[in-house]
Amino acid sequence: MNVIMIGMPGCGKSTVGVLLAKALELDFVDCDLIIQKKHGASLQKIINERGTDGFLAVEEEVLCGVDATDSVVATGGSAVYSDRAMRHLKKDSVTLYLKLPYAEIERRLTNIKTRGVAIQKGKTLRDLYDERVPLYERYADITLDADGLDIEKTVEKAVTLLK
Repeated sequence: MNVIMIGMPGCGKSTVGVLLAKALELDFVDCDLIIQKKHGASLQKIINERGTDGFLAVEEEVLCGVDATDSVVATGGSAVYSDRAMRHLKKDSVTLYLKLPYAEIERRLTNIKTRGVAIQKGKTLRDLYDERVPLYERYADITLDADGLDIEKTVEKAVTLLK
């Protein structure tokens, strides 16, 4: 059984995911790192070179190739744009949405232009948040509201919700 982590950039999928994997004695897979390794470039460089749509195609290809078992899988924030990828990831998995309010995401994402966030030209972080939240809610089996929680409390809450 896998735990698939979804949520906005900056919500803590990778950080919480590593600690959650340790707590549950599972492996950890970071899809953003797989993309970077496979393409020999940072996420931002891929976006700069291929555009947002090109990046999303690369991401979908990588996500559909993830073959994890007994793992916590941290996806990129844009994974939910691909129904095909999410259907693949959700097989034999529980999907955990790490939810934070917009104000907290905005506070954490000070480097949106260099972080490798798939955002269409002319869109704001608020637009991105409003567009993605319904997708996260659609694919989530479990929603973990992490508002006001530190990393350790978030992991503890995740373990409780997953048991």
